[in-house]
Amino acid sequence: MNARQLLGLVLLTLMWGLNWPVMKLGLREWSPLWFRAVTMAGGALALLAYYWRQGGIPLLPRGARQWRSVVVLGLPNVMGWHGLSIIGVAHLPAGRAAILGFTMPVFTVLLSVLFYGERFTARLALAVAAVLVAIALLLWNELGTLTGSPEGIVWMQAAAFCWALGTVWMRRAKLLALAPETLLIWMLGLSSLALGLVAWASEPAPHWPTGAAMWGVLAWSVLLNYGAAQVIWFAMARALPASTSAMSVTAIPIVGILSSMLIGEQPTWQDGLAVVCVVVAIGAVLLRRR
Repeated sequence: MNARQLLGLVLLTLMWGLNWPVMKLGLREWSPLWFRAVTMAGGALALLAYYWRQGGIPLLPRGARQWRSVVVLGLPNVMGWHGLSIIGVAHLPAGRAAILGFTMPVFTVLLSVLFYGERFTARLALAVAAVLVAIALLLWNELGTLTGSPEGIVWMQAAAFCWALGTVWMRRAKLLALAPETLLIWMLGLSSLALGLVAWASEPAPHWPTGAAMWGVLAWSVLLNYGAAQVIWFAMARALPASTSAMSVTAIPIVGILSSMLIGEQPTWQDGLAVVCVVVAIGAVLLRRR
């Protein structure tokens, strides 16, 4: 990893880690699905403008098979993960939501074992046990302090499961000549439209932002979370081994729970121990024996 790639990894970890308390700030003024639909649509447009200026990639999928890939992969990877996780953030402190969201790699391996014939190893058993301990710690904290709601844990685990399912499908999808950037832009665009329709049917319409803080949250979500972070991630995914880029997720929940202190959340010892358990679980399923 050269200096530029290391800088990209640090920036990506900070952007996606800080995004958890940023989402919590946005939910103080807007309802969850409207917040997600608007920022996701803005991010899709920002990425479209960026890649259009770069040139070299097709902006539209070609043929029914590519459009089907966009829809099938977008349902769990984007609509499922982003839609369910924002509801989880609405019910939980941002730091705890971040911990639960990044149990995704363990679900990914479990799905591969159950449905695609991968071997159940001692490492996977350790990862499952560590995740169960982390969930028990956070559930204990929620029931004990009433600072959130236990159903938020269910929402976040459902979101992590969707992300894992989408990851498994993505690895096995036959995308032919469909560029990853094209796939991402259209998954974001179509998912934002679908989430907007659900929000229109189930939530009150959002009011126009009145303060600088909310405008800053929206700008961060559009330009950094759905914009710059995605560009960095694709560049890293091309240049680095899969295990190296995947291991970067271990630091994101740590940044999330520490940065949540900036908005008044106070992590407990259960939160800290849950972070350790999740990092152990992710390391167990991603690190390879030499």
